[in-house]
Amino acid sequence: MNAPRRSSPPLRSPEQRRGDPATTAPRRSSPPQLSFGQPVLQLRGIVKSFGANHVLRGIDLEVARHEVVALIGASGSGKSTLLKTANLLERIDDGQILLAGDDISDPRVDVDGVRARIGVVFQHYNLFPHLSVLDNVTLGLRKVRRLARADAERRGMTLLERIGLAAQARAYPDRLSGGQQQRVAIARAIAPDPELLLLDEITSALDPQLVGEVLDLVAELKGAGSTILMATHEIGFARRVADRIVFLHGGRICEQGPPGQVLDAPQHPQTQEFLRRVLR
Repeated sequence: MNAPRRSSPPLRSPEQRRGDPATTAPRRSSPPQLSFGQPVLQLRGIVKSFGANHVLRGIDLEVARHEVVALIGASGSGKSTLLKTANLLERIDDGQILLAGDDISDPRVDVDGVRARIGVVFQHYNLFPHLSVLDNVTLGLRKVRRLARADAERRGMTLLERIGLAAQARAYPDRLSGGQQQRVAIARAIAPDPELLLLDEITSALDPQLVGEVLDLVAELKGAGSTILMATHEIGFARRVADRIVFLHGGRICEQGPPGQVLDAPQHPQTQEFLRRVLR
């Protein structure tokens, strides 16, 4: 059963939190300051195969600062693989990936340093079962950002308060519902103020009645100015929060544009067929 929500101030953007004690400790790398509208993520000609299975066939995509981009498409279209390449969980076969102008597809790149700049939430929460909720949220702050425990826990409690789970801070993940665990996973991902947030079908493992609480949190992150690239099968949610929808089919981008354009007046036959199936 979900704990009652307590009133709390809205999530603030990374820029608004620059002066917080919990976010001012030395970082392993200092990401560059971006002007509004400059791409945070640039994918150029991304190719990825697993043996004879060609999963990504020359993907070109940019995500601007504060933009929310939703990837839609059938299973096997390449959505999850594309997110994994952006976080270097899968190495590309060809192409280039830029994060705030840095070429992170260079084989010499510091992979851990790149991942420290990107938050990722997967379908399955991947919380550490032997750690409390608060320790799960603050682990990256303490181990990667090198924050003192007191500062990390202050930041963690602020986030748990925001998502209505402060009362469960000392509980272990198996005492939470699936929706609560996924909200904790999101809090863990955003705790270090990442430049980019990747969300991979984060509601697909949830019972239908728990989906709304997770999607509401993502909508709040959008309102706070987060930069998000997400794969989703929740078409209505994509319409609600995305600035742009990208339809993938067979490892290629068939169509992209504002939600109203792609969902209400799709131009590509494959987009039309996909939407007929999922919206009927």
